[in-house]
Amino acid sequence: MTPTTPPPVLLRTAAELHGRERHGRRAVVMTMGALHEGHATLIRTARDLVGPSGEVVVTVFVNPLQFGAGEDLDRYPRTLDADLEIAGQAGADAVFAPSVDEVYPGGEPQVRVTAGPMGERLEGASRPGHFDGMLTVVAKLLHLTRPDLALYGQKDAQQLALIRRMVRDLNFGVEIVGVPTVREDDGLALSSRNRYLSPRERRTALALSRALFAGLDRHAAQEALRARAREVPAPHARAEALSALGESRAAADAHAVSHAAPGTPDAVRAAARLVLDDAARLDPPLELDYLALVDPADFTEVGGDHTGEAVLAVAARVGATRLIDNVPLTFGAAS
Repeated sequence: MTPTTPPPVLLRTAAELHGRERHGRRAVVMTMGALHEGHATLIRTARDLVGPSGEVVVTVFVNPLQFGAGEDLDRYPRTLDADLEIAGQAGADAVFAPSVDEVYPGGEPQVRVTAGPMGERLEGASRPGHFDGMLTVVAKLLHLTRPDLALYGQKDAQQLALIRRMVRDLNFGVEIVGVPTVREDDGLALSSRNRYLSPRERRTALALSRALFAGLDRHAAQEALRARAREVPAPHARAEALSALGESRAAADAHAVSHAAPGTPDAVRAAARLVLDDAARLDPPLELDYLALVDPADFTEVGGDHTGEAVLAVAARVGATRLIDNVPLTFGAAS
């Protein structure tokens, strides 16, 4: 911490937190610790949103309810001293690090929040019960911290969507803010689990972001080509215009592009899949869990004629480490 930055107050109980005098708005950033630059970005964003007169509270709690059988609850890193330093440097006023007994007095709760059908897809299918445990602890921490707004990273896109749905469906009086994914220089999405990767495993893991960017690039190119094609009325003229752009692939497909329905979800999926298929042949291999292009409203797969927002999401295992990543994109409407 810099000499002008006071360390955040460490609070262990809800009573300590509730006893703090409040000025301005309170923002909460929920974490399981092992803070990194992605968390720091959330904290800095929270600081900007509440201003100097507001309060930023970071929670550090490794929630046992969202770890399934065979998952890494005991292995999950606990680095509270380092977390306090990172939180303070990023602008947090307080770190709320309760014990399991403080959050779940009397043992695991018998009454829990259920995620519904959205919680059974993708991550929910791979990790049964995970989202029920996540929503239960988020609901409890929202009650315990009593924030005006809460910030979550878009890297966990399905989690963010479910939290927004819970807050809306159950009338929580809090604003939910999503913050874009933070990436390392090589493109790998920041995660506390990245530290488990060996150098060779990390090289394989880079296929996740490469696949997403390949899908994103294909989407952007096709959206640009359709926009250009719409500038001229006739299919023949469209083909000539695309050829003049020097787009060899577009020129070959110009006639199809000129008649295509808006959006190209299948092409986006295919571009990403090529990268992942190549990574499956690496040493060590990438073991794909899922690649999906989904509607962020309910995380169902989008059709070939989809327009509007979508999320291209991937999950895979490299060695013993499971990683997730995603990118948002928007398919344009027909003109």
